[in-house]
Amino acid sequence: MLRDETLSIGELAARTGATVKTVRYYSDRGLLPETVRSTGGHRRYAPEAVERLRRVRSLRALGLSLPEVSRLLAHPEEDFDGALEGAAARKLGDLGTELTALRWREAALRLLHESPPELRAERLLLVGGLEVPPDTTDLARFWRRLLPPGIPRRLLDVVVEAAVVRPPADPTPQHVLDQAELHTLATRGRLSVDLCVPFSATHPHYRTDALYEGLAEAVPLTSAHLRAGRPPHEGDALDCFVAAHARARGARDTLAFRRDLSRHLARTADPVIERYWQLASRLAPADEPTPGAVDDWHRAALDGQLARTDA
Repeated sequence: MLRDETLSIGELAARTGATVKTVRYYSDRGLLPETVRSTGGHRRYAPEAVERLRRVRSLRALGLSLPEVSRLLAHPEEDFDGALEGAAARKLGDLGTELTALRWREAALRLLHESPPELRAERLLLVGGLEVPPDTTDLARFWRRLLPPGIPRRLLDVVVEAAVVRPPADPTPQHVLDQAELHTLATRGRLSVDLCVPFSATHPHYRTDALYEGLAEAVPLTSAHLRAGRPPHEGDALDCFVAAHARARGARDTLAFRRDLSRHLARTADPVIERYWQLASRLAPADEPTPGAVDDWHRAALDGQLARTDA
């Protein structure tokens, strides 16, 4: 290549609207290969460097890191478009996470700003232990630790997925407070009953798998009633719920069994679990019943039926 076809660092900067410092910076990092060096040791660039520098600056303006830009520029020109599409998709995902984190930080700051003075220091410590956006790993671990053994793995995953409410992407200060309390409850809460040994004293052949398989059939029925705003009542959803418990115990669904089941459910109610579902219901979308809401509906329907029977 003839020397007069090449560009000096100043000429390259002038043609692209960059500063000499910027051109030197990208050159030092290997993003703008030099064609030759002048006899005085100055950098010289091929005319194609103009388009390359514009491309580098455009990618950087979109927030791509230097390694990301370098990987993109390493693709042959015929593959660049596809590589750029993939990079843009990844960056969009990262940006969505960053925006969600900013919304959570804003809501947390609003919570502290709006809190009564006597609660501000306490809430600071509570909210300070919450990642943004919130990580639900501890919530999933909480349920995997609590749920009894014997649940098929595929069903266990479904149960845990349903129990772990996804934090809202655009939270309010109250959401931040609820999520922080939920996290604290999951990591420090202690239950007063052991959910892993249901009926173990009187039902050594209890089938946990049968219970959760049956409950999985009842949930869609009950969720439909909850979405429609129907109060707890007798019918298919309640019968499916009771049948699941009966199969788990190897028993028949009788009035006596329903009375016994009602007493057992009242005995094993735990304030930590109840508080978990209260918080989860405030974080979940309005049209998405939580497992706690479904369970409350079942219990209320059962108790209502027994009250009418005994009246």
